[in-house]
Amino acid sequence: MSDSILFSPFNLGSLQLKNRIIVPPMCQYSAIDGCMQPWHLMHLGSLAVSGAALVFIEATGVEQAGRISPTDVGLWDDVTQEAIARTLRDIRSFSDTPFAIQLAHAGRKASCRQPWFGGSQLPLEDGGWQTYAPSPVPFDPKDRAPQELDQAGLARIVDAFVQAARRSVNLGIDAIELHGAHGYLLHEFLSPLSNQRQDDYGGPLENRMRFVLEVFQAVYAEVAGKVPVGVRISASDWVDGGWDVQQSILLSQALKERGAAFIHVSSGGLSQAQQIKNEPGYQLPFAQAIKNAVDVPVIGVGLITDPQMAESVVAAGQADLVGVARGMLYDARWPWHAAAELGARIDASPQFWRSQPSRLKTLFTNNIK
Repeated sequence: MSDSILFSPFNLGSLQLKNRIIVPPMCQYSAIDGCMQPWHLMHLGSLAVSGAALVFIEATGVEQAGRISPTDVGLWDDVTQEAIARTLRDIRSFSDTPFAIQLAHAGRKASCRQPWFGGSQLPLEDGGWQTYAPSPVPFDPKDRAPQELDQAGLARIVDAFVQAARRSVNLGIDAIELHGAHGYLLHEFLSPLSNQRQDDYGGPLENRMRFVLEVFQAVYAEVAGKVPVGVRISASDWVDGGWDVQQSILLSQALKERGAAFIHVSSGGLSQAQQIKNEPGYQLPFAQAIKNAVDVPVIGVGLITDPQMAESVVAAGQADLVGVARGMLYDARWPWHAAAELGARIDASPQFWRSQPSRLKTLFTNNIK
């Protein structure tokens, strides 16, 4: 029996996970009018048989104006809900892997082309739309200025998150994550670089956290006792005078007090002036700082591609769970290979059992009753 901590069980609230490997949300930019397509069945289906403990559905727009691009997945009406339901029905016919969903609003970074077309903002005449933000400050000086959200707009977006959370529960989603990272709307309220409001939602930290906490509380009130709810945050803007890890700790404490089941720790994405040193594990110090200060499960991410590194992250207490994103796109059997390297066992569908190398005769767990 392996003593690998990476392959030990863990609970996120009421959700029991078989190991510590998480597949974070990864936008596929392949939806039509917010609806999942066969690509999503292939993509999520492959991850569902990977051996990972939890798979996140990509950033899912809570309203049409909250999509990053015209090809983002959405969850704002019966049609978009049924498209997700159809995809999950097929996957659940062959996998019991839990699925979480990341509910998102892109704010001022909405209305953009897909990354492979450059990712720049779409002109209105080319299918773009009006964007919304805490303040009328564009992400790129060349972009259209976003519309500053008034009280009615704030209430509309809170309700959109609540309605999407309700639909998520109806879909049988196992956990909900609110996207408060990467320069999108909730992050825009947190950072003084993007939030220049003069009302109760701008200025001091307490005010800048207000909208994020209101959204969280409204969603939590809707789904409490049904699924765990967590938040993904950017722990640093990587810009002097911007959002930083100390503010992130205070936000995480406030979220924990309001019932957050986990904090998913990323960074950056808010400012083109960011200075990020991209290297394996570059975001883990943020995760560890939050874990050390707040009694809440933490998901750590950041170019974690090596099984030994993932094992050490959990063993050293840098994070409770490890998110492997791009590494899973490159190698959809990453958890198998990690288990083999760490001497652990892992569940695999019986259709795959014949692939087990002879030198790894005890790699796969036989759970057929």
